Amino acid sequence: MERSSATLIPADEFRSVQDDITGQVELIWQQTKAPFIVPLLKVMVFLCLIMSIMLFVERVYMGIVILFVKLFGKKLEKRYRWEPIKDDVELGNSAYPMVLVQIPMYNEKEVYQLSIGAACGLSWPSDRIIIQVLDDSTDPSIKALVEAECQRWASKGVNVKYEVRDNRKGYKAGALKEGMKHYYVKQCDYVVIFDADFQPEPDFLWRTVPFLIHNPEIALVQARWKFVNADECLMTRMQEMSLDYHFIVEQEVGSSTYGFFGFNGTAGVWRISALNEAGGWKDRTTVEDMDLAVRASLKGWKFVYVGNLKVKNELPSTFKAYRYQQHRWSCGPANLFRKLAMEIVRNKKVSLWKKLYVIYSFFFVRKIVAHIVTFTFYCVVLPATVLVPEVVVPKWGAVYIPSIITLLNAVGTPRSIHLLVFWILFENVMSLHRTKGTFIGLLEAGRVNEWVVTEKLGDALKTKLGGKTLKKPRIRLGERLHVLELGVGAYLFFCGCYDLAFGKNHYFIYLFLQSIAFFVAGIGYVGTFVPNS
Repeated sequence: MERSSATLIPADEFRSVQDDITGQVELIWQQTKAPFIVPLLKVMVFLCLIMSIMLFVERVYMGIVILFVKLFGKKLEKRYRWEPIKDDVELGNSAYPMVLVQIPMYNEKEVYQLSIGAACGLSWPSDRIIIQVLDDSTDPSIKALVEAECQRWASKGVNVKYEVRDNRKGYKAGALKEGMKHYYVKQCDYVVIFDADFQPEPDFLWRTVPFLIHNPEIALVQARWKFVNADECLMTRMQEMSLDYHFIVEQEVGSSTYGFFGFNGTAGVWRISALNEAGGWKDRTTVEDMDLAVRASLKGWKFVYVGNLKVKNELPSTFKAYRYQQHRWSCGPANLFRKLAMEIVRNKKVSLWKKLYVIYSFFFVRKIVAHIVTFTFYCVVLPATVLVPEVVVPKWGAVYIPSIITLLNAVGTPRSIHLLVFWILFENVMSLHRTKGTFIGLLEAGRVNEWVVTEKLGDALKTKLGGKTLKKPRIRLGERLHVLELGVGAYLFFCGCYDLAFGKNHYFIYLFLQSIAFFVAGIGYVGTFVPNS
């Protein structure tokens, strides 16, 4: 009986082969580094520094404006004519404008009662308000629940219209557009939009509609968002920091200086005549709200942001839902910029400064440069300079500018200032998806028109975890692993190890922390875990 034996390579010979391979790789690296990699990396560093300066100037400018507005600006009610609506004995309720409240929905099982109840609870003459529930749900059981809820409020004397359509063409924009075609809308002066998880206070209309009544040049009154689940997990705290800056600084600056800002898609009141003059709702991008705002602005209409009026809503608390939302919020504006840039340039109804503000500040710096520079510089180029010591990043670009930008962002949420390090790491992780979405939008490729409705949990999580013992949710590895995050994490970890061994600039402290953040996201250990049962 023959016995097969494996040929063993002697240890010395194996080490020799290994040294040869290592030597060849090192030779190739040295031969390509000087003529190709070093010049390319220098160009990348230069471009990233330019983008960093652009973002820095934009943030400092907005900081100065908001400081000036807070210290010396007139109160909103004085800046614009605002007077409470007075009763008229002769006219009766007809002295009040007719208001349409639209609530677009799609399989909103967890929150439909909250939103319909809040809208039906708005304080306004009952014969001067119409609540329109636009239900695009595909689940028959959920449709039945929503319809039953509408009938329940209708039985109490509330003017509720339950509207459905045969298809979901255009998603939210399509639903809103279809909703405006109904015969009873013709009698309405203003339209209010609330997403399915928004819960306005009863006095919402009393505080917003007078701006539109007494200022015929105003098309939109936008309220601020208040997050009911900001303390649910660390991820929702990070979102709160970013969105508070958006509302407290970006929206306020746009409203105070140029009378223009991006409509947030909900918690806002539109003058219907302005909405129609702007061309109504369009579904050409996934940011139909921003599209409408830009078109209305180009027609000469002004917007008002009421920062002290807050509407309760819910932040996405699962990582999956947040990733989809951020893809839409980064891809949509970039795609809209591609479609509208020349139209803005050619427009003759608005001033040159306003056009410059919309194109450069609103779109280019905030919606494109901010995403690209965050990921490209801090997660790709800066780590690469560790491997190529011939390329040096000045300290002002690597440390000082991002530190000042971060501190300025903290102005919006002072209660979370101790979480700044976590915010930086988390924002850099999410910049991967935002950068990807931005390029998809600019190039109009792949998932450019992908629309995934952000999942809302409402009280579902409390119900599922209502017992005394919290069971650990089962982990499905395929659903939890995210290859892109793991790949970037591995790259950063390698650069950190190389810097620790051979570097002199101590970037490894940041690189190791950032790689851990990417690894944590890569294994899906972010946000809230929702048990299946």
